[in-house]
Amino acid sequence: MVEYLICFVLLLASTADLTLFTVKQIEKRDSVLTSKQQIDRLLRPGSSYFNLNPFEVLQIDPEATDEELKKRFRALSILVHPDKNQDDPDRAQLAFEAVDKAYKNLLDPEQKKRAVDVIQAGREYVEHNMKEKKKQLKKDGKPQFLEEDDPEMFRQAVYKQTMKLFAELEIKRKEREAKDMHERKRAREEEIETAEKAKREREWQKNFEETRDGRVDSWRSFQAGKSKAKKEKKPRSFLKPPKVKMEQRE
Repeated sequence: MVEYLICFVLLLASTADLTLFTVKQIEKRDSVLTSKQQIDRLLRPGSSYFNLNPFEVLQIDPEATDEELKKRFRALSILVHPDKNQDDPDRAQLAFEAVDKAYKNLLDPEQKKRAVDVIQAGREYVEHNMKEKKKQLKKDGKPQFLEEDDPEMFRQAVYKQTMKLFAELEIKRKEREAKDMHERKRAREEEIETAEKAKREREWQKNFEETRDGRVDSWRSFQAGKSKAKKEKKPRSFLKPPKVKMEQRE
């Protein structure tokens, strides 16, 4: 287990702490790992970022041929297949899925090119950083020698930077995915609200149409009753005072 913790430190620790292992030594060691060790490697702490590099998952060089890639996939998939690791099928399944995903990514020309570009970008970053450091050393009048001038240390620096680039790209991808999901959710909510509003308007219109005859009949009845009331209305009578008889004089 200690060996895999060291692998994890390889990505996160400073360059000075990486002198115990070289990339070539790690690749040689990992290439002969047992089934259990391969499963541990693929599921080690930080594997969600380590496994973003399909070449790292399959332990194969970016310049490998398609035939070499196919052979490597077969060999590794057999080692971690759940049927071959029945004492730990759940973890074996996760490891197998990581291998299968990496292989499929490399079969896709676009995905493979993207992975190669990330690795190339990591190399170019390290080279640029080395040039800048040497410029500063020259300016300060100091010897222009860097640890990265050693081929193995250079490979380690590229390896470390490449892992960071893969991680950064994955974080950005998840952010875009979350943003897109939020936009889709908002659009869906607006769509539902629009549909509900249209439904309410249709129901109101339908109810309005269905009750039209009733409203017309009510109005006609009201008007008829009003007219009848006018016809039956009696003329207003006024109280007449009694007639006064004139007294006759004798």
